[in-house]
Amino acid sequence: MVHTGPTNFQLQELLLELEVKALQSGFWKRVMKDLNKPARQRRTVNIYKIDTFASNGETILVPGKVLSVGTLNKKVDVAAVNFSAEAREKIINAKGKTLTIRELLQQNPQGKKVRILG
Repeated sequence: MVHTGPTNFQLQELLLELEVKALQSGFWKRVMKDLNKPARQRRTVNIYKIDTFASNGETILVPGKVLSVGTLNKKVDVAAVNFSAEAREKIINAKGKTLTIRELLQQNPQGKKVRILG
C-alpha cells in the first residue's frame, strides 16, 4: 500500500507552504512530519492537557484536533488543524485565541516560542 498523504485540500496546501519553511526551521519540519501522518494517527488533545502543560500567555500548536474535555484557566493561544466547537469556546472564554496552523505560520514564520503538544 502506498502512502498518499492527506486528502484534505487545505492541509495539502499548508504542507506545500511548510516545505519551504521546513528547510530553514527544524520546528516547521517537525510540524510537517506530524501533519503528513494519516488522519487516524494525528493527535487529539483535550483542553485539560493544554491547561496542564501550557504556561499563561504561551502559544501551543496541536498537529491534529483540539477536544473540549476539561477546563482551561490560562490565557493561551492555540493553533491546530481543527477544533471541536466546545473547545474553541473554552479557549476564547479563557481570553485566548484559536488559530489555524497557516495563521500561526504567517504570524510567526520562525516558530519561536511555540510549544507542540500532543
